Amino acid sequence: MQIKRCVIFAKDIQRITGKSERYSHDVLRKIREEFDKGAKQFVTVEEFSAFSGIPEEKLKEYLF
Repeated sequence: MQIKRCVIFAKDIQRITGKSERYSHDVLRKIREEFDKGAKQFVTVEEFSAFSGIPEEKLKEYLF
C-alpha cells in the first residue's frame, strides 16, 4: 500500500521544478505569506497547486 500525503515539502518542489533547494524554500515561504500561514505551518498540495498553476493531478505523479 502506498502512503499518500497532503503536504508538500521543499524536496518535492525541487523534484517537480528542477530548481535548487533554496528556491524551493523561497516558494514555500511565499505560499505561506499568500495563504496567511505561520512559518512552521505546513503547505498543502492544494495550496501549492493554486500558487503554481500546476493541476493537482499532475503533482500527484511526482508525489505518490
